[in-house]
Amino acid sequence: MINKDLSIEFCGVKTENPFFLASAPIASNYQMIAKALETGWGGVVFKTVGLFVADEVSPRFDHVKKEGTPFLGFKNLEQISEYPLEKNLEEMNRIKKSFPDKVLIASIMAEEDRDWTKLAKLVTQAGADIIECNFSCPQMTSDKMGADVGQNPDLVKSYTAAVKQGSDLPILAKMTPNLGSMIPPALAAMGGGATGLAAINTIKSITRIDFDNHIPLPIVNGKSAVSGYSGKAVKPIALRFIHELASYPDLKKVPISGIGGIENWQDALEFILLGSSNLQVCTAVMQYGYRIIEDMISGLSHYMEKKGFSKLDQLVGLALDNVVSADKLDRDFIIYPQISKEKCIGCGRCYISCEDGGHQAIIWSKTRRPTVIEDKCVGCHLCSQVCPAEAIGYGEVEFKEGRERKSIII
Repeated sequence: MINKDLSIEFCGVKTENPFFLASAPIASNYQMIAKALETGWGGVVFKTVGLFVADEVSPRFDHVKKEGTPFLGFKNLEQISEYPLEKNLEEMNRIKKSFPDKVLIASIMAEEDRDWTKLAKLVTQAGADIIECNFSCPQMTSDKMGADVGQNPDLVKSYTAAVKQGSDLPILAKMTPNLGSMIPPALAAMGGGATGLAAINTIKSITRIDFDNHIPLPIVNGKSAVSGYSGKAVKPIALRFIHELASYPDLKKVPISGIGGIENWQDALEFILLGSSNLQVCTAVMQYGYRIIEDMISGLSHYMEKKGFSKLDQLVGLALDNVVSADKLDRDFIIYPQISKEKCIGCGRCYISCEDGGHQAIIWSKTRRPTVIEDKCVGCHLCSQVCPAEAIGYGEVEFKEGRERKSIII
């Protein structure tokens, strides 16, 4: 097994690899975190602590599935730690003593400036390496905490400054995706003294509704609530926000911890290529356990070996310049789909999708084989997206009338 040097500096702190447990049930006590760190995780964001003990509901989870995928998205009603602050601080201190070379990030949340300052002092004394400010949890019971704070740049700046007043540790501001643009609160956090940004937290959601009782899930004594959505389904939204942060001129050199739908090394690499130098994982661990770190380390190592990268930081942000506004995309040509006779299983998915949702550009023969009608085809490639056998790829390139021929990258 190839294990490249995956060490990287994040917020001035060197980590053995970029893979961290996110602040969540998977990182809520010493026993769990010790097991994860022994498995190979580079660090952990301890589940958010505050000056109160969360009183949780039961049940508190739900999920979304599609066809053969049983766990596409995940809904979570949990709030911050349900243990007393004193116990959490003791657990943090024990973790750092047992694993001095691993990175401990303390996630904190409060309602007033003075309480943010107090928490910052306490977690610093407990041995944390970095402080993460939770400005983004979407299921808090107070509008002075969580996602409602993250949508208010003034509060973000004030609370960040309060944390800085209580500690000299690097500060991460965890952003909410429950807004149109992440730039205003991100700039506010940096203005308040943050060192880096973490994104995204979960997305406000209602996942499913019970048709017998007409109650959204999970049902808590006849009622439910809007709460955070995570898992593979949110990855495209997370990547969009990572790109927004990493490409914004005034934030280009700000360290970013990427979160949202990371299940394997390929997911992780996508976040890195868009500007994340640190990665946090939660829902995938809840599905598959801490052992997924082995695939992440091995897969990323093999990729770096194959592509000739010697250091992880060489990959950070490599894809950023290749994301442009829609008006700058090349519109001079059409790439026609090419259907492999060997791979085609004759299911008809491509024909139905093109006929009912595309441009009626596929003929369906009596022998159950599709043929592309180039006069109608616009090269949208809906057909290749729905093909379960991956039998449709890129074929002939045709330049539009009057457009100059040139080499293209596909």
